Parts: sequence; C-alpha cells; structure tokens
Amino acid sequence: MSEKARDLAAGFRRLIRETGPITLAQFMGESNAHYYNLRDPLGDQGDFITAPEISQMFGELIGLWLADIWTRAGRPEHVHYVELGPGRGTLALDALRAMAAHGLHLQVHLVEASSALRAVQAKALPDAVHHIDASTLPDDGPLLIVANEFFDALAIHQLLKTENGWRERMIGLEEDAFAFVAGDRPMDDAVPDEWADAKDGTLIETCPAAAAIMSELADRLAAQGGASLVIDYGYEKLGAGSTFQAIAGHQKVDPLAAPGAADLTAHVDFGALADVARRQGARVLGTATQGAWLKAMGIDLRAQALGKGSPEGGEKIARQRARLVDDSQMGALFKVLGLASPDWPPGAGF
Repeated sequence: MSEKARDLAAGFRRLIRETGPITLAQFMGESNAHYYNLRDPLGDQGDFITAPEISQMFGELIGLWLADIWTRAGRPEHVHYVELGPGRGTLALDALRAMAAHGLHLQVHLVEASSALRAVQAKALPDAVHHIDASTLPDDGPLLIVANEFFDALAIHQLLKTENGWRERMIGLEEDAFAFVAGDRPMDDAVPDEWADAKDGTLIETCPAAAAIMSELADRLAAQGGASLVIDYGYEKLGAGSTFQAIAGHQKVDPLAAPGAADLTAHVDFGALADVARRQGARVLGTATQGAWLKAMGIDLRAQALGKGSPEGGEKIARQRARLVDDSQMGALFKVLGLASPDWPPGAGF
C-alpha cells in the first residue's frame, strides 16, 4: 500500500472514531478518487484489463455502430465524439479509425478526472479536449457518447432490511479493521416500491451518481441529437445481494482492507439507467449482452479477416474473440445499452 493510501485509511479511521460510521458511497468514492489519480491501473502490469485492451475489434465495432447510426441520421455536421472514463485512449483510437473509414471525422472530448490517466490519454489523443465531468461538454451539435466500464466505478449505497425497517449499510470499525454495520437512520423512503416488503436481511444497491450522470447525458441527447453506448458488467433488473468488490493485481481482494490501493466497483443497474434516460426524453434502443451485440455487429467476420495472416495470429485473434463474446468470460455478464435522440434512427444490434 502506498503512503497516500495509508493516509486515506488512517483518515477514514479517525473520521469514524470521531463522528461514527460513514456511508459506503463515501468510502468507495474517496477510495477510487485516490486510486485512479495516482496510477494507470490498466494492462498486464496493472490491476485489470478492459475490452479495448483485449482486442482492437471491440473499439472498431463501436466505431462502426456510431458511423452507421450517424449515416442513417442523415450525416449531420458538427458532431462530437465523447468518451467517459477513456482509460488509455485505446477504445477511442480504434473507434475513430473505424469512423474515419466511413467519412465521419469529429472533435474528441474525454471525460476524465484522473490526472494520471489524463497524461496517458493526452499522448494517445493530443487533440482531445478534456473535461472533469459532463457539464462542460459542447452544446453546439450532436454527441456520439461511449461509456465503457465507467459506471461500475461510481460510488453506490447499500440498503439493508432489518427488523426495524430499511437502514443504510455503513462502514464502521471492529477494533482497527473496517467492517460493515447497519446505520440508525430509517431509509424506507429510498427503497423502490417493489422491495418495500422484502424479508429481513435483504440487501439492495442504489447508485444516485449513475442516475445523475445518465440524466445529464440523456438531456443532451434529447436536446442536441446523437447516440450513446454504455458498456459495463451488470444486470437488467435490480436483484438482491451485494456486488461490491475490489480488484488488485487481476485478483479479487477484500474491498475494505486497503482503501485507495484497489479498484472498487459494483455491478451496474442497466434497468435503472434506461428508466432515467427514458424519463429525460432520450430514446432507449435496447439492452443486449456484450456477446450477442458484438456478434450482431460482425465480430466473427472481423476476427476471420484479422486472423488470415498466419496460423499463430489466427489463434490469438480467436482467443481474444472468445474472451469478449463467450458467456463464460465477458459475453453474458457485460451488457450494452443503446440510447439515441428521439429523432435519430434505431441502432444496430438491439
């Protein structure tokens, strides 16, 4: 654990001792802010690997989808490419190359809070405009928005049904170790109606930060035009149970053990995101599993084309394809949510 991560943990312990348990959202939010601001966590030498780093096919097919829906929307001008949480810029480079092949050239906007990752992105995409959040994105034309493994890192709240009603699951201390405890404030009003009468011990998750960001994006799609793809691991309908986890060195670790030293995530509620987008006036094109969507977009043909050079190359491409689409790997757990302006056409693959 780095010195700054130790300082964060010490600060949490001091705060809990002085004022009582803190929310999981505060623990997760501050931990991830420290974690991402100090390092590039991607790749074999990092803590995890994302789909764009697995294969160029992923970003290329996203670029193809964006170019296709733009073409069928009448090829409007002054279109901006927006990516939330763009990692190393790998997805953007692959998508932009695919879009350019279909005549779509556009200004790049990257929404990134991490100074460490901004530096990496600036080298890959020197002409890109950086934003801390979506509020400063341009408003002079349609937006083509991509968010790959962005929403899973947003801070969540967990609500626990107790004999005294719904309470927020908090972070306290057992001796010197962080531990989950039930809060003392009633949270019944924050629980969806269908969960109000759940049995004691039921735990559900909610992510107000995701709802707020989706509301901003949907407002812009409705007002400015454009389309969006949200790709992440998650579920289409809220279920009971904790999905809060931590990844370090490509392995799951105790999410409470070392705040700021591991990537803290939770599964994304795609149903809730779609509801917010619809409520704000965006068109919900559908939700598909990543495997089904990539197959519909032609990943098999693309893999064959890339693997023609040599048997060894073909075997590598086949492994990459399998990792992206097989149900036992990323294909089923990861979902793709498509959104668009109300007057834009349907999107392929949904």
